[in-house]
Amino acid sequence: MSNTTVASGKNIRYLVLSCLVASLGGLLFGFDTAVISGNVGMIEKYFSLSKLEVGWFTSSALIGCIFGALIAGTLGDKYGRRPVLLLSAFLFFISALFSAISPSFALLIPARIIGGIGVGIASVLSPMYISEFSPPGIRGRLVALYQLSIVTGILFAYFSNWFLLEYAQGNPEAFANNGLMHTVFIADVWRAMFGVEMIPAAVFFGLLLVVPESPRWLIQKGFSERGIYILKRISGGKASRSELENILESLSEKKGKLKDLLRPGLFTALLVGVGLSVFGQLTGINIIIYYGPNVLEDAGIQLGSALQYQVVLGVINLIFTILALFFIDRVGRRPLLLGGMSVLVLALLAAGLLFVSESSNGILLVIVLGVYIACFAFSIGAVIWVLTPEIFPNEVRGRAMSVAVFSNWLTNAGAAYLFPWYVANFGMHTGFFTFAAICFIATLFFWRFVPETKGKSLEEIEQIWGRVSDKRSLV
Repeated sequence: MSNTTVASGKNIRYLVLSCLVASLGGLLFGFDTAVISGNVGMIEKYFSLSKLEVGWFTSSALIGCIFGALIAGTLGDKYGRRPVLLLSAFLFFISALFSAISPSFALLIPARIIGGIGVGIASVLSPMYISEFSPPGIRGRLVALYQLSIVTGILFAYFSNWFLLEYAQGNPEAFANNGLMHTVFIADVWRAMFGVEMIPAAVFFGLLLVVPESPRWLIQKGFSERGIYILKRISGGKASRSELENILESLSEKKGKLKDLLRPGLFTALLVGVGLSVFGQLTGINIIIYYGPNVLEDAGIQLGSALQYQVVLGVINLIFTILALFFIDRVGRRPLLLGGMSVLVLALLAAGLLFVSESSNGILLVIVLGVYIACFAFSIGAVIWVLTPEIFPNEVRGRAMSVAVFSNWLTNAGAAYLFPWYVANFGMHTGFFTFAAICFIATLFFWRFVPETKGKSLEEIEQIWGRVSDKRSLV
């Protein structure tokens, strides 16, 4: 299917709007994971936490993400992509509400875990929905909308954290006659930082009610008439017939067992999916998202200014994610991935050296982190969510995505939990050098195993793994 198939009229509007709504799962993902960057220090002080308890607070939502990722594929395969995304939106809302009103640390943790379950579900099903909805020629850009939504959510969290802190510090007497409002917005402003998430969660839930189900899921489950109707709306009659033939042929050849991924060839697909997820987390990106202000404070920058610089890093993240949208279907996945990862290694080494050097200063660190964020957003940040749902066969895509994203969140949770203890004992410089070494290993892995999928249909990508005995076919 060519790009021109959906290049004009109602078809492209229908396609893009449906994908945009699904991508809002990424916005909630980004906001929920980044919101703690502005309040982790406040919560540490408010509840008198140890460093390991700080790690537990940061990683608690990620425990929920692990569980959400594990159940998302099975639920999505059984009930459909859209109903389970509605569940994730509801969980986001409940988590934001109870995080804002939690009276104790013991109750805050379950509230964060509930939100994590929503994140885990969305991280599997949002990119999967978009991938299954999109024609091959523009699938990379449309799936990359999910990453764009993630970084938009991160920026939204950074900005709202900074704005709420500035308001609380500049208006200490605000809401003096309303004890609850004064507590939420002034005295314990971290509560307002959590509560803001209720707004995008409600919007996501409402918009999901008006978008269609994935046509591939509908056809797979026997609702062919509805699935064909959606395919026609996406790409027109002739192209939709060709797409339908490919889908039916693919479904007829596959038994849909997760154990099929252990076969030669398809095991490589699983290896690539898990590798992208694990190495994507061990670039250190989420440490910067979760603990960025703490890292900047360690370099001598005050909290208020650290939150401002965090907003700047969020803007850089957004800009280079947008740029990736324009290049991922033109240049391809592999060049972006390998080029960006190579520069990430150098940026992490530079950051580590700044912490070693006695002459290091905060502004220089912000510049280095800006380069780091830009390269991440332009490479693996965009590529991981495009490639992962592409590389698995139709019949096991849901469950295989769950395995890959489970690996993502498990690695993320471990890194977030151990980071405060690790740098307290070995130094911030050691943390950056460790991530640099991991990124170097990841670059070699990607060069060896990750295929180019630019312009290929999902069914054509399946055939790559059938030819895996010819190792040159991967590249």
